[in-house]
Amino acid sequence: MIISIYLLWNILTMTVVGLDKYKARHNRWRIRESTLLSLACAMGGVGVFFGMQLFRHKTQHAKFTVGVPLAIALNVAVAVLTWKLPWH
Repeated sequence: MIISIYLLWNILTMTVVGLDKYKARHNRWRIRESTLLSLACAMGGVGVFFGMQLFRHKTQHAKFTVGVPLAIALNVAVAVLTWKLPWH
């Protein structure tokens, strides 16, 4: 169940990156960088990373080339620590 939720969340975050790329190409109102990075930190790092690669979006921005891998590391740390808690 938790893995399914995690996968769906990361598909959603990847889609949000694609949506921002679409908006950028069509001169539309954009999604804030802080929102994209927040999604990455909120267990969506893998989705944002794959969205960046798939849509070739934000791949030259230091904020993202450094921030998203750090968010993935944070996601892994949270998952490992949560898994090892006594109620698990």
